Parts: sequence; C-alpha cells; structure tokens
Amino acid sequence: MTTQTETADAECLALTRSLRRRGAIVLAVFGLVWAFAGGSGIAAAPVSVAVGVIAAVVTAGAVVIAFRGTRGPVNRPVRLPEKWNRGIGLVNAAELVAIFAVIAASNASGHPEFIPVGIGLVVGLHFFPLARLFDQRQYTGTAVALTAVALVGLAVLAAGASAETIRAVVGLGAAVVLWASSFHVALKG
Repeated sequence: MTTQTETADAECLALTRSLRRRGAIVLAVFGLVWAFAGGSGIAAAPVSVAVGVIAAVVTAGAVVIAFRGTRGPVNRPVRLPEKWNRGIGLVNAAELVAIFAVIAASNASGHPEFIPVGIGLVVGLHFFPLARLFDQRQYTGTAVALTAVALVGLAVLAAGASAETIRAVVGLGAAVVLWASSFHVALKG
C-alpha cells in the first residue's frame, strides 16, 4: 500500500524530471534560434550554412540528451516557491515586452545594430529570477554568461564593428551558452 508521503515524493520526482526535461529542450531550441541569428551575420555562405547544420545537430543532440538524461536519478528535487507558475509567466511577459521595446527603440533611433545586444541583455537578465522560480541554481550561471555575451557584443559595437559582426558575436555566443546550459540541466539537474 502506498502512503501519502510516498505519493507526494513520487509526484515531486516526476515534476523535477519534467521541469528539467522541458528546461533543457527550451534552452536547446533557443540556442538554435540564436545560432541561426548569429549565422546570418556571417557573409561567407558556406560558413553560414555550416553553422546552421552544426547548430541543428547540436540542438538535436541536446534534445535527445534531455530525454535520456532526465530519466536518471534525481540528486536534488526542486523546491518551487509558492505561485511559481504565475511568477514565470510574469517574468516571460516582461521579457517579451522588453524585447519589443529594444527592437522599437533601436529601429526608431536608427540604430538597429543594437538589437542583438539589447535582446541578449534582456534574455540574460530574465534568467536571474527564473533561477529562483524554477529552483535551478545553474540558471544564475546562464544569466551571468548571457549578460557577459551581450556586454561583449556592446564592446564590439563600440569598437565600430558592423551589424553583421555584432549579430554573429552575440548570436553564436548566446547559442553556446544556451546549449551548455541545456546539457547541464539534462545531465546534472
């Protein structure tokens, strides 16, 4: 006979695995999006195509690992704060609004080259509250790394690089960070 505690523990483990799997997949897919954005900044068509192919392979591998890796033992079940779903919805809504604001302000000011930097910064910053809301400490590392990629993009922009170079630097840098986070979440929890 199963006790309530055993049922609750089983549900917690299932939720932990599910959140890890979904997180790893979302990270991998957005890594692909960023890689395509970065690849679009590479003028040499064969290199750009190669980046796209490699990105697709890495993303597929990350998705496979997300399914296989999250079947293993759970070292640390998540401890979700109260109303965590609502918090995540608010954080993601704020992120979306901020992304549109970055695009609108950059285009209105005649500086579309700021778009990848601004979006990268917004995406990076949104991982800080997600780390707490999902009880995934490694998302703080994701936040720091993505914010650093955006700041590198800003430095490249300040140095006078082309919009394409900025797109390549920020896009490919963000892709690598997101894929690394995806593999880490899937394999380490």
